[in-house]
Formats: sequence, structure tokens, C-alpha cells
Amino acid sequence: MDETVEDITTLIGNKVYSNSGVFVGKIEDLRVDLKDRRAITGLALTQLNDELFSDQVEPGTGVIVPYRWVRSVGDIVLVTDVVERLKDNEDDEDDNTVVA
Repeated sequence: MDETVEDITTLIGNKVYSNSGVFVGKIEDLRVDLKDRRAITGLALTQLNDELFSDQVEPGTGVIVPYRWVRSVGDIVLVTDVVERLKDNEDDEDDNTVVA
């Protein structure tokens, strides 16, 4: 097996946190570019933080976080705080800010 593919699969099972330290979820699977099997395009997360996702995701389901949100990979994976900002925007119904 290609060593790079082995490195990629070690991400499965890692916990994901925002760069401000909030638990987001756990990596269950990876979305990979079919043309380049080594290019990860997203992280499929389960065991989600209920405070962040309870209004957007049915219990027992997951989400895919775009890989471009990943800031650091080690024993845990750090992503931008955009997930937290999505929750903040939902709480502020009068706020017309769009998070991309």
C-alpha cells in the first residue's frame, strides 16, 4: 500500500476541535478526490458536538467539513472556528452576515 494512503487513513478516529478549543466531532471517514486518491476534500464527522449541530443535523447523522477548513493535523485535528460562527449566526436571527 502507498505510504501516503496509509498516512491519510490515520486521520480516521481522530477528534476534531475548532482552533478556539471547542470539540466539533470525530472523523469517521474521508472524502477523497477520485482523480487523485491522495487529495482529501473533506472530513466526514460523527459523534458531533450537540451544542453546535443540534438544530442543523438529525441525531445519529454526521456532517462533512471541507478540508480547506483544516488548520493543523496531529493527535487531534484543528479546524477554523467557522463551525462556531455558523451556530452564532443562527442564534442572531437579525444578523444578515453570511459565512462562506
